[in-house]
Order: sequence, then structure tokens, then C-alpha cells
Amino acid sequence: MTSPLRLTAAMSGAVALLASAALLPALAVLGELRPTWVALAAYTLLAAAVGRHSRPVAAPLIGLAAWLFHNGFVEHRHGALGWSGPAPEAGHLLLFTAAALLLSALAALPRRVRSAAPAGRDAWRPAA
Repeated sequence: MTSPLRLTAAMSGAVALLASAALLPALAVLGELRPTWVALAAYTLLAAAVGRHSRPVAAPLIGLAAWLFHNGFVEHRHGALGWSGPAPEAGHLLLFTAAALLLSALAALPRRVRSAAPAGRDAWRPAA
């Protein structure tokens, strides 16, 4: 049985796209619509925040959504996707995906530990 508080992969991708679009005006107000560490950190935190409420299988979609907006509006202005080479682009995509995967895996961990714990009278005894 899945928890109703965890977003499905498709919904996680949609939320990541909307949240990435909502982050752009905040970065514009701060004057950070350029390739700086602030914009990179903001999109990494956004991917982690969405990943926190998603299933681990959704991490690639969340990372891709964050990369699309970071690449299109922060690195290469006006929504035009650009290619800075395989190493930087793969690094950004990996960073966003890893942040989402890490938080979604950590959020899923306590539920798995709780469900594996024994219940009842002998719950306090260590496993043999």
C-alpha cells in the first residue's frame, strides 16, 4: 500500500515544472537570472524539496524539469536550451536528480523501517 502523501512520478514531474517556473520571478527579483552558484543552489534546493514529497522513481523527472528551466532561463536566456558541453550539462542534470533522489529516499526510509519493525509483546527483544 502506498502512502497518499507521496506524489506519483507524473505528478512529481508536473509539480517540478510548475515550481521551476515559479522560481524564475524570485531569481529575477534577486538579479540572479545568470549562471551563478545562487541559481544553481536554488534549483538544487527546489529539486530536493519536490523530491521530499515524491517517490524515488520520480527523481529523474524532477531533475530533468529543474535542468530544463535552469538551462533555458538561467544559463541561456529567453527559454532557449543550449549546450555547454557534455560535462557541465550532465553535471547539472546529475546534481538536480541526485538531490531529488536523496531526499525522496530519505523520506521513504522511516516508513520502511517502521513497517519492518516487529509488533507485539516481543517487540523489545533483539532479533536473533
